[in-house]
Amino acid sequence: MNEKELLTYYRRTGDIAALGRLYAPYMPLLYGVCFKYLQDQDASQDAVMQIFEQLIDKLKVHEVDSFKSWLYVFARNFCLMELRNAKRKTFVDIEEHLFETEGKMEAAEEKRWKESDFEKMEACLASLQDQQAKSIRLFYLEQKCYKEIAEEMNVDLNKVKSYIQNGKRNLKICMEKRNNGK
Repeated sequence: MNEKELLTYYRRTGDIAALGRLYAPYMPLLYGVCFKYLQDQDASQDAVMQIFEQLIDKLKVHEVDSFKSWLYVFARNFCLMELRNAKRKTFVDIEEHLFETEGKMEAAEEKRWKESDFEKMEACLASLQDQQAKSIRLFYLEQKCYKEIAEEMNVDLNKVKSYIQNGKRNLKICMEKRNNGK
């Protein structure tokens, strides 16, 4: 059978062996096309196999007059898509990542709180307005939600959010003053 007859036979029967006979003579050509774009032997070999796998469905749908020309364009487009997809992927150097993570862990260990830090925080909490201090304690120490705090304090939900936000800011300012005044 010639190419046209093999294509027609494959479309009619779905016989993979017929597709293989049609595809096999073009594998070296396709490898060359793929290598031209991908610049990698293994990736080019994989591409030739992946193109064959895609042909199984594509040739059932597309009407092909000149198989060689169509296959060349298909392979080129496949490689261009592979290159485009590779640009989107980010590769992480595991050694560099581990070194960076270790550094962050060591820095975190250095920031451990001391007893004096807790004492400063208690003093700063005591210096806040009553509503702010109570909201901060309920939210962070007792881990209650905004709604529970609003019900317990008998205030509007937005007031609770405001108390927490302003209390956090004032607590931070107070802590920074006390740390700078060592």
